Amino acid sequence: MAAAQPMKVVALCGSLRRASYNRGLIRAATEICKESIKDVQIEYVDISPLPFLNTDLEVNGTYPPEVEGFRQKIRQADSIFFAAPENNYSVSAPLKNAIDWASRPPNVWADKAAAVVTAGGGSPRVQYHLRQIGVFLDLHFINKPEFFLNAFQPPQKFDSDGNLIDADSKERLKQLLFSLRAFTLRLQGKAE
Repeated sequence: MAAAQPMKVVALCGSLRRASYNRGLIRAATEICKESIKDVQIEYVDISPLPFLNTDLEVNGTYPPEVEGFRQKIRQADSIFFAAPENNYSVSAPLKNAIDWASRPPNVWADKAAAVVTAGGGSPRVQYHLRQIGVFLDLHFINKPEFFLNAFQPPQKFDSDGNLIDADSKERLKQLLFSLRAFTLRLQGKAE
């Protein structure tokens, strides 16, 4: 009997900064899966190469190569892990651009499970806006646990390279990943 394929989770960071705390959450989630949730494989997908959405770039139902490659990664994923900073009470421009490209026909977000985490000032606004966008995309976010991390309150949460070092936050992140795994399996009609 062949071994089951690992669950593929695509991780997207709404911040383009190399040492962003949100990207640090993705690195921590990847490590947690390698150590504790071995049947889940997280792949970070860089959204910085995507051009600004411009339908003039769509030619005969095809997209620029960077966009096609990105859409293919989303299409092949079992679920999506968003690390979303808040900009002006909402979703960052790079993340919204990526979301919009993958929503172009055919919408490759549809029927996927998703989770969202936020590191910054601890505000939930960006997550609620992303969930609203998910309704239109037919993207299904887990409800619990929610993960908001105020990176600026003691104790120190991240090191100078943007790596998550707070043990309590890592444990909360692990619980979110277990929830995403269970919800993804449920949406796919698979028993745990």
